[in-house]
Amino acid sequence: MKKRSIVRLFTTILIIAGSVGLIGWILTNNKKKNEAKTAVVAQSGSDVAVRVEEVKTQNIDLDFAVNGNFAPAQQMDYAAESSGRVVRVLVDEGSNVRRGQTLAIIDAGTLNVDLESAQATLQSAQRDLQRYENAYKTGGVTQQQLDQARLAVQNAQARVSQSKIRVGDANVRSSINGFVNKRYIEPGAFVSPGAKLFELVDVSKLKLAVIVNENQVAQLKVGDPVQVKASVFPDKNFTGRVSFIAAKADAALSFPVEVEIANTGSKIKAGMYGTAMFDFPGQAPVVVVPRSAFVGGVNNNQLFVLDAGNIARTRKVIAGRIMGDQVEVLQGLSTGDKVITSGQINIVDGTKVEPIQ
Repeated sequence: MKKRSIVRLFTTILIIAGSVGLIGWILTNNKKKNEAKTAVVAQSGSDVAVRVEEVKTQNIDLDFAVNGNFAPAQQMDYAAESSGRVVRVLVDEGSNVRRGQTLAIIDAGTLNVDLESAQATLQSAQRDLQRYENAYKTGGVTQQQLDQARLAVQNAQARVSQSKIRVGDANVRSSINGFVNKRYIEPGAFVSPGAKLFELVDVSKLKLAVIVNENQVAQLKVGDPVQVKASVFPDKNFTGRVSFIAAKADAALSFPVEVEIANTGSKIKAGMYGTAMFDFPGQAPVVVVPRSAFVGGVNNNQLFVLDAGNIARTRKVIAGRIMGDQVEVLQGLSTGDKVITSGQINIVDGTKVEPIQ
């Protein structure tokens, strides 16, 4: 029984080894045949039919339009600086406010007590300093004791300043001109540090946030004028300017761009849809070739050109922008050169070809 199992295993191994050898022989034979065919194409006198196209210069339409959302030029979320009860709320949602205007008043009773205590400590420290200065003149105290008295006055002054700031923060004031978009508090409510009080937005200027690709962002610079349309006002044109261009692409290899516009009369609301139309007049003509002319893809920067006597020659070029089925060539080709756009798989450098229409 054991002998039969060994024979069966040995037979299986022979079959696998034979199969592997057969596959290797077939692949090697096919490779030799392909190399022979390539050599025949390169060395034989038969012409390989290929399609060619003459290199031209043409104007490229770089104009484009992208959609985005309008956002306020400024938006501020106000939070409580200290604990206290809301005494008064002086604005409501939709109110127009100015910079420095008081929005709400929070009970500052405890803060006033702290301020009075700090002021009393300062007065005491100042009296002590006066006594130490007089005693120092007669040798009653040391220089170190006098310095400590002076430091105590400075610390007391700092505490008074901090207390005044906290009392001032009890009156919530606007730091921008704009509108109250949201109000989160009511009179009588108790707030803690960090609690949201108001959301203010300035829509006198708006930012249209859009996303562009690498070819498009290369044409933009901050300050460029841009025509803008709002979806809710299709018959109106707005003029803006590029105010921001991202220095780094996002995860999708796109670049955020912002266009700032003056929102006269606050016709456009933040959050509405808009379209930025980028126009590039006076564009210089560039050398372009079909994308199919590149061997192994545009990134290889290699193609075949038709030389004298209908000989295919390999040419290294530098590719630029890709625009659909056309590719800009920055270096390596001149107007009037003829590039091979199909049939490259059947030719090598030096192959004699027959151009067809």
